[in-house]
Amino acid sequence: MAEPAPAPALAVHGLCKAFGGLTATDAVSLDLRPGEIHALIGPNGAGKSTLIGQIAGWIAPDAGRIELGGRDVTALDVAARARLGLGRSFQVSSLAGPLSARRNAMIAAQARQGSSFRFLRPVSRDRSLREAADAALARVGLLARADIPAAELSHGERRLLEVACALALGPKALLLDEPMAGLGMEGSAQLGDLLEALKAEAPILLVEHDMDAVFRLADRISVLVSGRVIASGPVEAIRGDPEVRRAYLGED
Repeated sequence: MAEPAPAPALAVHGLCKAFGGLTATDAVSLDLRPGEIHALIGPNGAGKSTLIGQIAGWIAPDAGRIELGGRDVTALDVAARARLGLGRSFQVSSLAGPLSARRNAMIAAQARQGSSFRFLRPVSRDRSLREAADAALARVGLLARADIPAAELSHGERRLLEVACALALGPKALLLDEPMAGLGMEGSAQLGDLLEALKAEAPILLVEHDMDAVFRLADRISVLVSGRVIASGPVEAIRGDPEVRRAYLGED
């Protein structure tokens, strides 16, 4: 008898959200399975940002359920979801520019332990936080830049630092929103290689407009149009789906 498939690391069931008369997410269901990169794509205005906001915890859904590792986290806030293992990196940077790369990663690491405002105390003497931060920086190739203020890093280095901060949470699932935005070809390739290596330890829900990167990296793709998932499946199935080509790729 075949073994049952492992439970999803992250799952959303029937998420709905409306703003006035605008339905931003319309009964959206999808999951993130161990060891995969699941890409979420869609045209501007499709509802991706609203969906990501609901998964991350700063937008409350009108209906539906969000599960992390089989646990219902729909009513939990952002910090609680982080402590349970939801690592995240967003298109709009949340890095503290004046602080070093190491201190930014330490702030992320301490979110596993409680309030992220504990950095107001001298956390630089907290050995466990420093070790967690340095391990995350090493994973993304930034350990040699650990003492550089985030604001002085290059754009590509800041994107890598955001991923390092997500890793410092010790995530069970990673939520990455446009991680390749603004990166050149070399930077995108470097980050793509990193994501390929990371997915085995923490599966990745990837929101990305770079379709070359999506088709190269994704194990599955879900397509969001007007708040609805119109298709979900392996890369080749999505690439050849006529409805997807019409709605998103702009082809007849």
